[in-house]
Amino acid sequence: MVKIEDALLRQAASEGMDAFIGLITDRYKEVIGGELTTQTMPLLTSEQHSLLAYQIFRDEIMEGGFCQLIQNGYGGYIFANPFAKVMRLWGVGELSKLIYKAREIYDANKKDLERERTEDEFMAMYEQYEAFDDLEDTFLEKEEEFTALVADYVDEHLNVFIEVS
Repeated sequence: MVKIEDALLRQAASEGMDAFIGLITDRYKEVIGGELTTQTMPLLTSEQHSLLAYQIFRDEIMEGGFCQLIQNGYGGYIFANPFAKVMRLWGVGELSKLIYKAREIYDANKKDLERERTEDEFMAMYEQYEAFDDLEDTFLEKEEEFTALVADYVDEHLNVFIEVS
């Protein structure tokens, strides 16, 4: 189990939900050596992967949207795993629905979305895949609410995510 000192956890929690989740997921990234590979995936539990997936999803969508998320290699991690279902089970149903809608676009265009691109081709994706725009806007509008719900779930089930030392 991933261990975090109680004092660090309390400090992060006092700094806000982003810092709280960030502390935990940063520790996960340390455990997997910063890379999601077939060798490192078993080092985390399914619950830990779901929290890491949320952090990755949040960061990628806020920085560059679904096109960036997919081009950075996270399409399968988000859409081919039960991430959307887990968000619903954690009480973040609206986010779950948003992910399922994005998955429909991803599944219909997976080969093109994941192909290697030049910088210009990447930038052109934002016009080509405007279908993601409303979903990204919705996420950006509700990100604080979603993050608060995730943080509350983690706090209420802390022993599933980390061992406090």
